[in-house]
Amino acid sequence: MGSSKVCKMLTHQYVINDPLHQLFDAVRAISVQGYDEQRRVIYWNKGSELLYGYSKEQARGEKIEDLIIPEKLRKIVVNAHHNWITKDIEIPAAEITLRKKNGHEISVFSSHVMFTNQYNNKQMYCIDIDLTDVRQAQAQALFKEHMLETIFEAIPDLFFLMEADGTILDYHANNKNNLYISANEFIGKNMTEVLPEKIANQFKSHIRKTIQQETMTCFEYELSMPHGLGYFEARISHLAKYKQVMVIVRDITEQHKSAELIRHQAYYDSLTLLPNRFLALDRLSQILIEAERNNEKAVVLFLDLDDFKKANDSLGHEIGDKLLIESAARLQQVLRKEDTVGRLGGDEFIILLRGLTEHHNALAIAENLLKAFREPFKIGGRELILTMSIGIAIYPKNGTCASDLLRNADTAMYQAKALGRNTYSFFTKEMNTSMQRRFKIEEQMHGALERNEFELHYQAQFDAKNENIIGAEALLRWYNPKLGHITPEEFIPIAEHTGLIVPIGQYVMRQALNFLTQWQNADQQQYTMAVNLSPRQFRDMGLLSFIENTLRESNISSKYLELEVTEGVLMSGQSYIHQALEQINELGIKLSMDDFGTGYSSLSYLRQYPFDVLKIDRSFINGITLNEADYNLVKATIAMSHSLGLTVVAEGVETKEQLLLLRDLDCDFIQGYYFSKPIPAMQLLEFSARYYQ
Repeated sequence: MGSSKVCKMLTHQYVINDPLHQLFDAVRAISVQGYDEQRRVIYWNKGSELLYGYSKEQARGEKIEDLIIPEKLRKIVVNAHHNWITKDIEIPAAEITLRKKNGHEISVFSSHVMFTNQYNNKQMYCIDIDLTDVRQAQAQALFKEHMLETIFEAIPDLFFLMEADGTILDYHANNKNNLYISANEFIGKNMTEVLPEKIANQFKSHIRKTIQQETMTCFEYELSMPHGLGYFEARISHLAKYKQVMVIVRDITEQHKSAELIRHQAYYDSLTLLPNRFLALDRLSQILIEAERNNEKAVVLFLDLDDFKKANDSLGHEIGDKLLIESAARLQQVLRKEDTVGRLGGDEFIILLRGLTEHHNALAIAENLLKAFREPFKIGGRELILTMSIGIAIYPKNGTCASDLLRNADTAMYQAKALGRNTYSFFTKEMNTSMQRRFKIEEQMHGALERNEFELHYQAQFDAKNENIIGAEALLRWYNPKLGHITPEEFIPIAEHTGLIVPIGQYVMRQALNFLTQWQNADQQQYTMAVNLSPRQFRDMGLLSFIENTLRESNISSKYLELEVTEGVLMSGQSYIHQALEQINELGIKLSMDDFGTGYSSLSYLRQYPFDVLKIDRSFINGITLNEADYNLVKATIAMSHSLGLTVVAEGVETKEQLLLLRDLDCDFIQGYYFSKPIPAMQLLEFSARYYQ
């Protein structure tokens, strides 16, 4: 690339700042054009394309008088522009009749700004507003005129022109408070004389790289400013023709703080500030690697606060939150610095002990944990006694991977509950009845489909504003002659673990879509059907083709199917998950984030994946009429979702008061016992038929 071409490119890139053009590009309601000293178009926004009919490719490089100026005004416009350039006689804002590409005349209110860059080249910007609606156009023109002037004064970047050796020749800064030191202290000096050594060396290294590779380089650095620690991004380009470099410095302190906040929210529990499930399991994996390398034991303690739900429900969420915070603090006081305590969710905590060599070390820590909870909690003028049950799993005896150890510690915790609570239990293969029931459930699950033991119930969903039925969620139920009714909370994790969730999920999909066909035909309504997908189903390579075939066989359009996923599906971050969700979106199937608010990284998932629907968990809906915190959280969630283009469904609506509040908050759809509990297919047909009578 020639030096003159580089110079031209850099002049355009840095004199016409990208935030300015991003603003203009986002505005379609007004026309913004930029012209050089020869009146040639250097900028032409979308508003100009819409107003005058020329694309930016057609306009760029053409003179203003050849594009939009009528014949009778050309000489006046040319002279006026020349007088502004040479005599500094400004062109006043005025109403003027111009010409579109198709030859038609158009009246606009035109205002102008002349901008002189650091090379003393003048660039004129015109803002034209269609005067079809004169009053509105005049108000907008006045506003935009002031806005443009403000923008030119508010460009935040700092510009420095330097010799190749780092000597500072010139600078530009609209706000001189952004300078590290005053201009008279650095003009003519080498940056090594005015910047801290570490930062100066970074600049020298990147200047050298820019010159050698003939490419723009950038890097970030932190600098102690008079107002505090700041973070900056520097971009360096080589002006080869002049043997100089252009350095553009942008303050990214706020972005850096936001990124740090997002990272913290992704890995730490917002209430207790402890590592969340994701970070705790990641640390457990690292601990197991160290334990294997050093031939040591590692211990996982699974903790559950006894009767916390009762205290939370009876005393309120505020007291419950304070109990969780104080519990987290007590747990940390007992542990060594090298150990980890994390919050898995709700009232469940996990403790990871590394570098243990003896079994009794874990026993001593468990006893100290129980002892720490013997003192009453003093919260809100009350003294509350809170105990906990602890399950203990030891590496490598009780498992060699994080998931096995966590599951076995969880099982041991339930054994501690069965022993009377306020105690601990070590995991053993023979330890508890819950494991025996698990085996029985797993045994009976094989063949349950063939024996027709599964049945779908459907919970209707309603439009929050007019209370019309808009669809339903399909919910799986299981009755086994030997075990009786088995809850989804019991059998779904087992089906997931054994892989039986795949054929069971296919059964659910077929039944739900076949019923949807029957339901739509019966009521002549375009109902939707929501079906849950579990993590294991995403590993099924035939998932997408099965869904497509079932839609085709049921004669159901993909837009009437909604697939619900929870954070558990997304936490692994596996590429096949992302690919499957993208393919689901491409099929036109709606994608719903289920149980929103109960996880740890839901906001980041909404950015990463193509969700259409967000379902607010029933635990928050239950509290919206009871406490301001839940109300504000639901209100913010609905507003955020709508700003992202998401439809919002509130789960667990049980009272008219909840419905009215959600309606006031512009919630889209409602689901809950207030309208209907989950019911079998035939009952739903009867229910919807009666509902519209």
